[in-house]
Amino acid sequence: MTRISRIQVNYLDHAKGLTDSAQFSWMIESPFRNCRQKQYQLQIATDPSFSDLVLDTGFVDSAESAHVRIPECTFKEGILYFVHVRAVTEADDQGLATTTYCKPATILGGLQHPDELKDHFITAETKDDIEKAKGSYLRKEITIEKNVASAVVFSTALGMYQLRINGELVSDEQFAPGWTTYDHRLLYQSHDVTEFIASGKNVIGAHVGAGWYKGTLSFLMIHNFYGPVSALSLRLDVQYTDGTQESFYTDDSWKGIDSPVLHAQLYDGETYDARKEQPGWDCADFDDSSWRNVKKTDCTSKHIEAQEGSEVATQEVISPKLAFYTPKGERVIDFGQNMSALPEIHGQGKAGDTITLTCFEVLDKDGNVYIDNLRRAKQEIIYTIKDDKPFVYRPHFTFFGFRFIYVKAFPGRADLDNFKAFVVHSTMEQTGNFKCSNPDLNQLQHNILWGLKSNFVDVPTDCPQRDERLGWTGDAQIFCRTACFNVNTYTFFKKWLKDLALDQKHIGGVPHVVPDILYKYPYDNWLLSKGPHSAAAWADAAVINPWMLYLTFGDTEILELQYESMKDWIDFMKTHSVNNIWNYKLQFGDWVALDAEEGSYFGATPNDLTCTAYYAYSTELFVKVCRVLGKSTVADEYEQLHKKIVSSFQTTFFTEEGTMTAQTQTAHILALHFHLAPKAFIPKVVTGLKKLLADHDGHLVTGFVGTPYFCHALSSNGCLKEAYELLLKDDFPSWLYQVRKGATTIWEHWDGIKPDGSMWSEDMNSFNHYAYGAIGEWLYRAVAGLEVDEKNPGYKHSIIAPRIGGGLSFVQASYRSVHGDVCVQWKHKKQSGIVVLTVHIPANTTATIRLHEALAVLDEDGLSFAEGENALEAEAGSGEFSITYALK
Repeated sequence: MTRISRIQVNYLDHAKGLTDSAQFSWMIESPFRNCRQKQYQLQIATDPSFSDLVLDTGFVDSAESAHVRIPECTFKEGILYFVHVRAVTEADDQGLATTTYCKPATILGGLQHPDELKDHFITAETKDDIEKAKGSYLRKEITIEKNVASAVVFSTALGMYQLRINGELVSDEQFAPGWTTYDHRLLYQSHDVTEFIASGKNVIGAHVGAGWYKGTLSFLMIHNFYGPVSALSLRLDVQYTDGTQESFYTDDSWKGIDSPVLHAQLYDGETYDARKEQPGWDCADFDDSSWRNVKKTDCTSKHIEAQEGSEVATQEVISPKLAFYTPKGERVIDFGQNMSALPEIHGQGKAGDTITLTCFEVLDKDGNVYIDNLRRAKQEIIYTIKDDKPFVYRPHFTFFGFRFIYVKAFPGRADLDNFKAFVVHSTMEQTGNFKCSNPDLNQLQHNILWGLKSNFVDVPTDCPQRDERLGWTGDAQIFCRTACFNVNTYTFFKKWLKDLALDQKHIGGVPHVVPDILYKYPYDNWLLSKGPHSAAAWADAAVINPWMLYLTFGDTEILELQYESMKDWIDFMKTHSVNNIWNYKLQFGDWVALDAEEGSYFGATPNDLTCTAYYAYSTELFVKVCRVLGKSTVADEYEQLHKKIVSSFQTTFFTEEGTMTAQTQTAHILALHFHLAPKAFIPKVVTGLKKLLADHDGHLVTGFVGTPYFCHALSSNGCLKEAYELLLKDDFPSWLYQVRKGATTIWEHWDGIKPDGSMWSEDMNSFNHYAYGAIGEWLYRAVAGLEVDEKNPGYKHSIIAPRIGGGLSFVQASYRSVHGDVCVQWKHKKQSGIVVLTVHIPANTTATIRLHEALAVLDEDGLSFAEGENALEAEAGSGEFSITYALK
């Protein structure tokens, strides 16, 4: 029977901190074809049985099952709401039918005036602690004299914190409150803590550390960037069964003391002395007479806002695969997977014994520990044992990028059962799956996904291991579409893009990293001294990322929120362009391309070309945004600007004969992919790109700018064979070279480990750097053929257009859209040239099925194929279809 399998609020199953602006989306599942929604009825209640309704829409005539907004829908502080929906649908062989109500989603009402938390920050740190990065315990015992109906806590920190009530962790969140541009805004967390609070004595406790707020940041090793002390602010609301409510705040009646965390930095790791533990410190009747009184401290953020979702948490646990000694005699634990994680130690020793561990990514060519690429990051755990009893320890205020653990000191011989790894990243549902008949491509997809997991730790970082871990805008822009296939990125990127816009207003241009911590110190670095912001391809994240979210989710909200940021960025480029050719101070260009001069990171493609290409591309996207938002006058104005940029690009970077002035792969790729080549010259540009590819024996020499679009530029211009050949190369340089070298994530450099086993460099050689994983987009969009319809985005209307090739015998891919799963499977019988294409289209959506290179359709499965543009096409409603066709 037709049913609603799921409802979400703001793309979340459990939304928190909302006061209004909720939107609802639900997935309809049906065994019948052409299932369409005719009506829906949505209810919101304050109890899971829905006996206490606060909103009932009644049946609403509407085909919309996503982005449904109810203007009168608001939420009270601390109230837990339940929302469910049912629908009237119509389908082939069913007629009209009404579903049952779905399983509810929840909404926890947020603070109406969150800035009030600014008045309640307390700290246990002193002036002597300003340059330190230690942990502090904070506690307060309260007495509840009535029967508790419910309890909710709203909390945040300057630094990182773990909240505890009566000896229990309130949640499994890590690194709360997360990293935002703290000068402008700080997020608070909302938790229903009813299960932890009871009548009588109760204790609220918090463990607080330095985190991003006052810890060391960036390769500039900046200390105390946002403030001098770590601090906590919270409000606990207790609702009693008699209808009354009582609120408890952090204030100067709380007590504090140094915790066993002697030192915790993101790059250094954590030093922990278990002898300083105080059992029961977060429980009632604990003697805190030796603890010091806390002090109130100022909040350095202009505003405090709710965290809606995508909190960092432990996501899975990995056990080590191998324990061994290196040729140098180093004891090493191998987890078999590079990742961002918290090592957990299980052990037993004597009081005062010290365990020392270093986390690292790869072994050197001789099989020994290699830590040079960590630069000044120590990635070290130093743990002092309390007594002779068994213990378990996991770090509190840091994370590590690693596959291996080097055991420098341990009581007895460290072995597999002494360690686990708790993988940490932002909470994002995996939405995409891709697999095929080529195991190397499957490993590549694995590496792409794990590169994403490792670097989506509250902000989209470049790498998780060395003294950097910053939200580089270029990496996030390049990888955005691939990320959107693999996981639900909406809340994650929405948060980050808001910080981008805030930092952009602060400095005038778009920063290189978000949150921007480089603007105060640009002259402390040889590179940044040339220009602390506004690099092409990096800064274009301001336009490209919101557009990719719009295509993926079909939600105009992100365009509305980021509109001013997009426009400001286009205007910035316009202001600093000369005759529509854009360039500005420091440009990264085709970063780390292999056609760079010896010893340089900068590729051979001229900056004027890459800058102007992105200027044109972002302006083109901005025009589309304006059309979507109904801003036709602005759209017309910037459409004319776009035409001028394209004209200037063509006259500047093409000869009269149609040859590009820059004979690099990246120049040709950008001209093709951004539609900058004059129509008459496209064949010549394609021929030029193929020649440049052949000059390197079919290998790429592109960097950050050219690589993401290489296969697209080929397959979209009649060169599918060459695109597959490029994808499937497995010698240096190629994506599969890394796979053959045993990579489990994407590398920063094509030759991070050279064919002879030596390393690319010591100063910049991450083995967990997702940017080149942008090829994943081509796997989904071209190989599998999962494509969004720009005119009807969010997979309300999908385009299924697989490109058969590469010697693959089968491909399976799926994407969980806001409407449901869009699935594609194709099997190619190579001897006969027959393809069997199986497609699943979610209920309440439609699709165009496009068969490239098809000679004839042998089984249409009820569809009607006809000649389209370069392919046979058919329109399909929802349901499952199996089409058999012969290739040319």
